[in-house]
Amino acid sequence: MPRTEIDVIDRQRVSVRAPAKINLALHVTGRRTGGYHDLHSLVVFTELGDGLAVEQAGFDSFAIDGPFADAIPTGGDNLVLRARDLFRARLGDPGPVSIVLTKNLPPASGIGGGSSDAAACLAGMAELLGSKIHLPSMGSTLGADVPMCLVAEPLIARGIGDEIALVEPFPALSLVIANPGVEVPTPEIFRRLSSPDNAPLPPLTDAASMAQVTAWLEQCRNDLQAPAVGYAPMIADVLTALDALGANLARMSGSGATCFGLFPDMTAARRAAEHLRAERPSWFVEATSSYASGEFNRRIER
Repeated sequence: MPRTEIDVIDRQRVSVRAPAKINLALHVTGRRTGGYHDLHSLVVFTELGDGLAVEQAGFDSFAIDGPFADAIPTGGDNLVLRARDLFRARLGDPGPVSIVLTKNLPPASGIGGGSSDAAACLAGMAELLGSKIHLPSMGSTLGADVPMCLVAEPLIARGIGDEIALVEPFPALSLVIANPGVEVPTPEIFRRLSSPDNAPLPPLTDAASMAQVTAWLEQCRNDLQAPAVGYAPMIADVLTALDALGANLARMSGSGATCFGLFPDMTAARRAAEHLRAERPSWFVEATSSYASGEFNRRIER
């Protein structure tokens, strides 16, 4: 069973969570021929995310609802449909399916929404078919972030994101996620990167507590943050706002524009999110918790 949270309603219909992916630290360590970059990143996944329902039906259909539905294409280039078709081509066909994506996360925002949706589709199709194959091995066909979104555990990713090592133990973190409403094109941010050859993450030896994680993260960075701020200066406003609200650490995730602030507990995170929403009503702002190591997988087993 892939480590993706699946609620089995019956053998004909499943609903799957697609959690947001947060790069707590992201170091760019090299560039490969063909344009891909080597990364070294600490990644967690949050209770905040999209949802996907996959149901056997008389004919194929795909619909999107949720607050960001209008911003998502429904054509064949959608990663969910590409995941459906890839599964059929590689692993088998459970017959026609109706897929409904509930889009809660803003698109093109550096938190892996599309990749997590694709991972959820693969997991849902596997459950309908009763397949026990190892999905992460095929996920990279859809994008570098899909294998880690299939794992959905605290992890360190290397290479283009396909070399994954779980981090255990790792605590749940209390976060505020904030996006100023600007889409940031990932290729442009990498193009603006001053150097692709940077130092990797320092060794992570102790990560059992929030204090240990925060102390280690202070030694790290997101190498894409400076070029993203240059492209979209509002990102700096988000980071400043999170700092002012008492975040222990504020940083951009992925290639932006979403930023996160780490807070001591969920009470503090909810209070900060409420204040920030009042100050910046046009921003996407949510308080959420990340999954601790093993937590996402245990929820499958209930």
